[in-house]
Amino acid sequence: MTALTAADLRALRLRALLLTGTRGLDDAGPAAVGAVARVVGHVGAMQAQDVASGLWSLGVRLPGATLADVEAALARGEAIRTWPMRGTLHLVAPRDAAWMVELMSPRPRAAAASRRGGLGLDDATADRAVDVLLEALTGRRLTRSGCLAALGDAGIPTDGQRGYHLLVHAAHLGAVCIVGQESKEQVFARLDEVAPDPVRPGREEALGILARRYVRSHGPVTVKDLARWTGLGIRDCRAGVAAAGDAVVTVETHDGPMLAAPELLAAGRVAMEPLALPGFDELVLGYADRSAQLDRDLEPRVVPGGNGVFRSTFVLDGRVVATWRRTLRARAVAVEAHDLTGLSSADRVRCEAALEPYATFMGLPVTVAWE
Repeated sequence: MTALTAADLRALRLRALLLTGTRGLDDAGPAAVGAVARVVGHVGAMQAQDVASGLWSLGVRLPGATLADVEAALARGEAIRTWPMRGTLHLVAPRDAAWMVELMSPRPRAAAASRRGGLGLDDATADRAVDVLLEALTGRRLTRSGCLAALGDAGIPTDGQRGYHLLVHAAHLGAVCIVGQESKEQVFARLDEVAPDPVRPGREEALGILARRYVRSHGPVTVKDLARWTGLGIRDCRAGVAAAGDAVVTVETHDGPMLAAPELLAAGRVAMEPLALPGFDELVLGYADRSAQLDRDLEPRVVPGGNGVFRSTFVLDGRVVATWRRTLRARAVAVEAHDLTGLSSADRVRCEAALEPYATFMGLPVTVAWE
């Protein structure tokens, strides 16, 4: 078999990530019950530390969906947010949250424990906070400030970063999760109430599920990509690939052997549409080596200062070519676009056209000014 070219790699990754082709739809349409659950289930976990970015990451994979459609699906519980990997918030399927957190949170949990002393918290206080939160959330949901009030009433300090640390600690133990937003506040619930019948695979099976989902939704990829995405060690990732069996195959690329799902390779390439992606989207964030879709010398302009904050991007022919930032106004969305590659006038027009689905999603016209 001829090795995949760089263009092949980009096209396959876009299809795997539901950014081209049939995406996350079936005949029922983007607003149908289960549409958001299908997207999240396919990807496995979707970065969602920024709420607006997480919502559009779903919307861009459901052509024709509106913000109201996606918010309604989340209100129905088709996905929740928690900290399953790398110490950051992700959208995950409710039934998968418990095993994902158990499998991937030990490293970030250990890192958090090492910072606990500097916050004036000991292990006993952190564990007591979990018990307090579980009691406070039994049979009800509370905003973040409501959770902190319950901790404060129990004599547990929440000032500074203490409250955030304790909530994340409870999530890392599989006790709580985020089920929505009330204004700008996160709304928490007990995970065992949100998902009373969780999936409970053994460790080897869990590693296999994780590898299979990552490869099918991001491939072609390397084991290093899998390790970067999960935060797990290389040995665990190799064990996961082995456990995935024939759901994962090796394919030759211009960058060497990679892993892919057989069904992706069988489906082949489709046209690469212009895309306007949110910050933190998996196309940019989800790889250890993202050079196929983002030139290395452009990374500092997409992730300024290397601080982990990814800007929204325009993607043409599978490559990041510009960034964009929105200002939400009463009757329109104003977009400030930044050319990274010396785009032609025609390519700028293609980028602007990529914002048309976003205008539909927001239910507002979008104006663009290039800087």
